[in-house]
Amino acid sequence: MSPAQADDTHAHPKEDTPQTPANGNAPEEASVFSLKLADLTAADPFRWLALGWKDFTACPKVGLFYGACFFVMGHALWYVFQAAPAYVLALSAGFLLMGPFLCLGIYDASRAIEDGRRPSLRASLASWRPTKGTMAIFAGVLLILEMLWGRASLVVFAVTFNTMPSTENLLAELVRIENIEFLITYTVVGAIFAGLIFVTSAISIPMILDRQTDAISSGLTSIRACLQNPGVMLLWGALITITVVLAMLPWFLGLLLAGPVLGHATWHAYRGIVPKP
Repeated sequence: MSPAQADDTHAHPKEDTPQTPANGNAPEEASVFSLKLADLTAADPFRWLALGWKDFTACPKVGLFYGACFFVMGHALWYVFQAAPAYVLALSAGFLLMGPFLCLGIYDASRAIEDGRRPSLRASLASWRPTKGTMAIFAGVLLILEMLWGRASLVVFAVTFNTMPSTENLLAELVRIENIEFLITYTVVGAIFAGLIFVTSAISIPMILDRQTDAISSGLTSIRACLQNPGVMLLWGALITITVVLAMLPWFLGLLLAGPVLGHATWHAYRGIVPKP
């Protein structure tokens, strides 16, 4: 090769380098619908609860802090029931279904245990910061649903009763045979809103924390999980509801344990449905 040819070769190095795609675009990320979700069995919700208890015993101080928060929320709910009984069902469901946001720190503790790290209360309290924008958007969506539910509950009460029953005779009024249509309507309305909120938020918050996905993608993934495993997720929702209701009975003291255990269990539900990134 002559010197002139060598110079020409070094003057045009791009001829030997790979070319970018003609459209100049980077490879597209996989769609949320392409994420493979696990097929569940009826034993899985009970396994999640067992793993939740195991995580709670591994970091009881963190769990009891958040359990105390649930305890305070329970007494706040009781105050609302006494002041405005028409809203109690919607607010009770909000207590059950907005709980995942309070459980953010518990999810972080379970993730630390999973990664072989030591959970700490300080780290759990700061776990929301990396995804605060997405969390705010998702919380706003759920808040709108809660407000619509509360308004619908009030309308059903207003149509049925001329005056709002007092807390002393509320149950007696509700179980009267002439109010059976009210009970059916109120239950159906509550079931519709509860279903919407649950399927949207079942695994959304842990997914946002773990993968830092956007609110829409996490919500759609949660809906996919419920549609793919309707019976198991219905069982999981029933277990959550029954556990919380029973925990409320002894002056909400049961929430000190039930709240954090369910939080840890929800992390394992997410991990059992969505593969690790």
